Amino acid sequence: MVGGVPDDSNLRIGELSRRSGVSPELLRAWERRYGLLRPARSPGGLRLYSPGDLERVRRMQDHMAQGLAAREAAALAARAEVAGERAAAFDPRSARAALAGVMDGFDEPGAQTVIDDLLAMTTVDTLLSEVVVPYLHELGERWESGEMSVAQEHFASNVLRGRLLGLARGWGRGSGRRALLACPAGERHDLGLIAFGLALRERGWRIDYLGGDMPAESIAEAAGAVEPALLVLAAVAPDRLWPLDPVLGDVARRHRLALAGAGAQGLDPGDDVLVLTGDPVAEAERVSALVPA
Repeated sequence: MVGGVPDDSNLRIGELSRRSGVSPELLRAWERRYGLLRPARSPGGLRLYSPGDLERVRRMQDHMAQGLAAREAAALAARAEVAGERAAAFDPRSARAALAGVMDGFDEPGAQTVIDDLLAMTTVDTLLSEVVVPYLHELGERWESGEMSVAQEHFASNVLRGRLLGLARGWGRGSGRRALLACPAGERHDLGLIAFGLALRERGWRIDYLGGDMPAESIAEAAGAVEPALLVLAAVAPDRLWPLDPVLGDVARRHRLALAGAGAQGLDPGDDVLVLTGDPVAEAERVSALVPA
C-alpha cells in the first residue's frame, strides 16, 4: 500500500470485493468451488489478490449476466485467460519457421503438431493470414529459386491441403449465404481457395467446394443445383479466368461472380465481377460486406 492506496498487485479481499461489486463471502465461495481466484500469501499469512483475479471475477460476472450457470461462467473466465496468454506468446515469424522446418524434413507428424499448437494459440483467421498464406508464398519463392526440391514442395502442399480440408469439415452446414468455390479446367492450385473458404465460413457462409481442374460444365451444373450467392473461380494463370468460358459466362449472368488468386491480378472484368487478389481473410471480410445476405 502506497499513501493509503492499495497496491494493484496485492489486493485484500475487501478491496477485491469493492472493485468487483461481489461480496467477500461469494468471492471465497467462488475461490473454493471453482478455483476462480489464485491468491498469494503475505508474510503474515493474508490472502492477497492480483489484477488477474479481478479480471476473472469480472469476466465471470459478464457470463452470468448472459444467463450462464456459475460453474460454466467460471470455466469460461479461466479459459479466456489461458487463450489470452497463448495469444501473447504467438509469434508469426517463428511459427512459419517451425512449420518450414518440419515440412522440409518430410515430418508429417511434426507438421500436425505445429499446426495443433498454433490453433491452441490463435484463431483460424490469424492462422491463415499470418502463417499459412505467407508460408505458401515463401514456399513458392523457394521452389522457384531452387532452394527446395519438387518433392519437398509437393509434400508440404499436400500436408497443408489435408489439414485445411480437415478444418473445413462441415463447412456446408448452417443457414448462411452459400459460396461455390472452384478452380477452372487446367488449374490445380487450390490452397488459397481453401483458405478463402475457411475465412468465409468464419463469417457465417456455407461453402460448396468443387476443388481444382473443374470443367466449365461441371461448375455450371453445381451452380444450378446449389444457387450460390457467390461463385468464386481461382487460378494462378490469367487466361484460365478471363475471358470466361461461354458456359461460365452464362452462369455469371445468374450468380455473383468473383475471380481470385494470382491470375486475377490486373484483370478488369467489369463492375459486376469481384476481383479478389489480397489476403484471403481480408477478402472474405470485404466479400461479406458486399454480397447481400
